[in-house]
Amino acid sequence: MALSKTQSSFYRRLYVAHLIDNGTTSVPALIEATGMPRRTAQDTVNALVELDIHCEFQQQSGARHHIGRYVIRDWGPIDPTWVATHAERLRDALGYPPG
Repeated sequence: MALSKTQSSFYRRLYVAHLIDNGTTSVPALIEATGMPRRTAQDTVNALVELDIHCEFQQQSGARHHIGRYVIRDWGPIDPTWVATHAERLRDALGYPPG
C-alpha cells in the first residue's frame, strides 16, 4: 500500500531525526543515507520544528562556510526509542536504501 503524502512527510521527518540523532549529522550525509535530493533533505531538517523536534546546527569552531553538524536537542512529544525501534520499517516504507 502506498503512503499518503501526509504519511510520507511524517515518516521522512521521523527517520531524518533518527539519522541525525545517530550520527548522520550533515545534509550530504543525509543525502547519501537516503538518496533524497539536497533540497528535500534541507527542507526536512528545517521542518522538524513542526513536530516540536528541536534540531540545531552547530557551527564547527573556527570553520567557515557553514561547516558543522546537526544535533537533536529535544524530541518534544516524539518517543525516540519508538522511532529507533521502527527505523527499519520507516526506511523501507520510504524506499530508502539499507544503511
